[in-house]
Amino acid sequence: MVMANPSLLLQPIFIIFLLPCLSSSCPEYQKQALLQFKSSILAIDSSFHTLDSWNSSSSNCCLWDKVTCSSPSNSNSTSTSSVVIELHLSNLSAPLMPSNLLAPLFFIRSLSVLDISHNSINGQIPALGFGNLSNLVHLDLSSNSIEGQISALKFGNLSNLVHLDLSLNSIYGQIPALGFGNLSNLVHLDLSSNSIEGQIPALGFGNLSNLVHLDLSANFINGQIPAHGFGNLSNLVHLDLSLNSIYGQIPALGFGNLSNLVHLDLSSNSIEGQIPALGFGNLSNLVHLDLSANFINGQIPALGFGNLSNLVHLDLSGNSIEGQIPLQLFQLKYLRYLDLGYNELQGGLSPKVGYLQDLRMLNLSSNRLSGELPEEIGNLTKLQQLSLSSNKFSNGIPSSILHLRELEELDLSDNALSMEIPSDIGNLSNLSSLSLRKNKLTGGVPASMQKLNKLNSLDLEGNLLTGEIPFWLFDFKDLQSLLLGGNNLTWNNNMKIVPKCRLLGLSLRSCGLQGDTPEWISTQTNLSLLDLSMNQLHGPFPQWLAEFHFLSYLFLSNNKLSGSLPTALFRSSPVSILALSQNNFSGELPKNIGEAKCLNILMLDENNFSGPIPQSISQISNLQLLDLSRNRLSGNIFPVFDPQGYLLYADFSDNQFSGEVPTTFPLNIRTLALEGNKFSGALPLNLKKLINLERLELQDNNISAELPNSLLQISHLRVLNLRNNSLQGSIPKTLSNLQNLQILDLSSNNLIGEIPIEFVNHLTGMTSNPTSQTLGSAAVITFGSKFFRTEFVVNELIVNWKKYKQGLSSHYIDMYFLLDLSNNQLSSEIPASLGTLKALKMLNLSFNKLFGKIPASFGDLQNVEGLDLSHNKLSGPIPIAFTKLQQLTTLDVSNNKLTGRIPIGGQMNTMADPNFYANNSGLCGFQIRVPCPGDLPPSPKLQEHDNKKEPWILLEAVGIGYPVGFLLTIGIIFLIGYFNPSPPSNSRHRHRHHPHRLIRQRI
Repeated sequence: MVMANPSLLLQPIFIIFLLPCLSSSCPEYQKQALLQFKSSILAIDSSFHTLDSWNSSSSNCCLWDKVTCSSPSNSNSTSTSSVVIELHLSNLSAPLMPSNLLAPLFFIRSLSVLDISHNSINGQIPALGFGNLSNLVHLDLSSNSIEGQISALKFGNLSNLVHLDLSLNSIYGQIPALGFGNLSNLVHLDLSSNSIEGQIPALGFGNLSNLVHLDLSANFINGQIPAHGFGNLSNLVHLDLSLNSIYGQIPALGFGNLSNLVHLDLSSNSIEGQIPALGFGNLSNLVHLDLSANFINGQIPALGFGNLSNLVHLDLSGNSIEGQIPLQLFQLKYLRYLDLGYNELQGGLSPKVGYLQDLRMLNLSSNRLSGELPEEIGNLTKLQQLSLSSNKFSNGIPSSILHLRELEELDLSDNALSMEIPSDIGNLSNLSSLSLRKNKLTGGVPASMQKLNKLNSLDLEGNLLTGEIPFWLFDFKDLQSLLLGGNNLTWNNNMKIVPKCRLLGLSLRSCGLQGDTPEWISTQTNLSLLDLSMNQLHGPFPQWLAEFHFLSYLFLSNNKLSGSLPTALFRSSPVSILALSQNNFSGELPKNIGEAKCLNILMLDENNFSGPIPQSISQISNLQLLDLSRNRLSGNIFPVFDPQGYLLYADFSDNQFSGEVPTTFPLNIRTLALEGNKFSGALPLNLKKLINLERLELQDNNISAELPNSLLQISHLRVLNLRNNSLQGSIPKTLSNLQNLQILDLSSNNLIGEIPIEFVNHLTGMTSNPTSQTLGSAAVITFGSKFFRTEFVVNELIVNWKKYKQGLSSHYIDMYFLLDLSNNQLSSEIPASLGTLKALKMLNLSFNKLFGKIPASFGDLQNVEGLDLSHNKLSGPIPIAFTKLQQLTTLDVSNNKLTGRIPIGGQMNTMADPNFYANNSGLCGFQIRVPCPGDLPPSPKLQEHDNKKEPWILLEAVGIGYPVGFLLTIGIIFLIGYFNPSPPSNSRHRHRHHPHRLIRQRI
């Protein structure tokens, strides 16, 4: 039997069905509408070729690219022609198109699918708009520049619409109160990345019962999440409200009915409060949950998250969540992504973390986690990213970490890890990034690291590593960042290397480099970061380094480099941080320094630069920190900075500047250090314009005249130091306007008159610890990049502290409260109201002409550590209330007219240095080994009864106690460093000193 060929049998059938399609064509009006659309684009760009198949010679537009027609049987028309039902016009690669070009398309009313996404359409939708396209099922306008209010878009007639995407446009206004209630068939709604504002309407989405996908992210939506705003959307699978300004708490029942929800994103809002007690336990189908970058506090509810058995992605990072990590999280066996970083989590990392064997990413960085890393972390064999940085983990790196063969990024930095780096760490062959910086790791760089052929970034900074830096580190072809500084590693200065890598970041800080700057670094022309600070480099600044085109961060401080700076260093330079302090550079600063427009931090302190400051420096608009201190710079004309500039910290101290005190700084400047120069004349009146100034240091100059009232209008001032000038007149009563003052030093001037009671009564900044932002928190500038992070700290405010000049760290400036009026000619009684300044740690009124009694209220200075009232004319007794001063460690009342018994009890028992009571002829007490009249033994004839012997017994005890107590006290005082056998001099010395560097780099 002969079998028929099946293909031949099918041919007639195929021809039967094909013939109608070949004979049918789209309606002429639809063809003309499409040609008009194309023609409008060509009028803008004649080179447009994407729609070349659209031409008038082709009678059937159904055959054109990006056009889909219905078959005649599906057409409502009685003719045999088809109609256009779909236009897929995304990514046309056309030039910027005005939205009115779309008008011809609105006449094709048969359209059910219209996709014009990812084009360059701008402007508002024409008035006819989409209201004509009542058959539309799918509309995609995303990734354009369409403008206009959302309420003006005419979608009300599109009752058949299932898919609507308006994302990535410039649509603004509020979501209509009824939302998109008429679009009851809508399944997919995306309004993300627009400028929509206002609140989420309580009922705005209530009628969209078929909605599966809702995305409102990246807008300006505010208000709270409606308590039941999404409760009717029981079919919702995807809900994204991220990147808005939504505030308030997560509603306890707001998501309870969304049992089909798979994806929930509330990240990057202002949501506060705790996660509901039941968490999201009802959402058993949830796969993706992101609550990151909010203000959520409290603990992670254990039971609520334990029920999310299908969870794959969990991100709670960037909140204020505290407590321990609940063990229930480690039972989510499908979890692949877990980010709890940047919270306040405490406790240890449970060994049960090893249960998460499907995990790919684990981030617990920037918390307060402590203890040892569990060996079970080695069970996470699929892990690709592991970050445990900025915690308090201690002990060694567990050897089981070597089981993580899929690991690509490992960050254990900023902990207290000790012992050696695992010797076989090179077995993690997929590692591209390894950061172990700022730990206590010892030993050398493991030789096995040579096997890390994919290594892109290696950061071992700030440990206790020893040994020679291996030359093979420069053989990694893909290596871009190598940070080894801040260890005890040594560089072989005789080693000749030819790097195979093209580094972007290199740190050899404190690695023992000597001689000229290594020539091989000149081959690394892509460098963005170079840190060679704290070495023994000498010679001039390398010309080749000045010509690097990508260098953003350059640290050469603490070397012996010399000569002048090349002008090429500042010529259209990309440098953001330039730290050249503590070298031997000399000559004038380059006049073109202002061409370095990208500079944020410029540190040239502790060199030998001379001459004036170039005027062009004021043209560096992004400059935030400027340190030119401790040079030989001179001149009396300062650069005029832009009043609206960004300069926050400026240090010109210990130079040879002269003339009037300069005031030509940005209005936002916070710290201004001008001490140790030759400024003279009165304080300028326009200092008051620097209204944000927090720290003003003008000590050790030649400033004269009276304190101007204008200075007292700088209400944010916390530190005012005018020590060792020639100020005259009295202390202004209006000085009390500076209610934020924490440190006031007017010592060593020529002030006269009284200490005003009004002045004391309003120094509220010294009555209690400040509650507003402190100078300490504002004194750190942090810069970072992909490869490094560095801090610059404005520090070491120099004051007379317990009879010594000491630097007070600005990191903790909110802990210090000081009032120093010493070495003046003040003559009055001491106001009792000084006792209300309970935050004071140091009070110095010495070397004046104060008289009267010491106020008993001084006993209320509960935090005072140092009290100096010496060299005055005070009389009467030392108040018994001094025994309440529990923090007192230094007391000097010498050279007065005090009388009576020195109080006994509390810290007064340790104030036993006779020099601090000297030249007070009327004082007595065991502290100075002078018995008081009441302590004299009675005459022998009164010793008739045993009970009459008590005074003698007391005297014997005192006689024994004096030397023992004295020797013990002297030993204590000597050990804590405050023993000073010589009485302070009454003379005033005007001298130039170099007690500090105001600005310090910390890496």
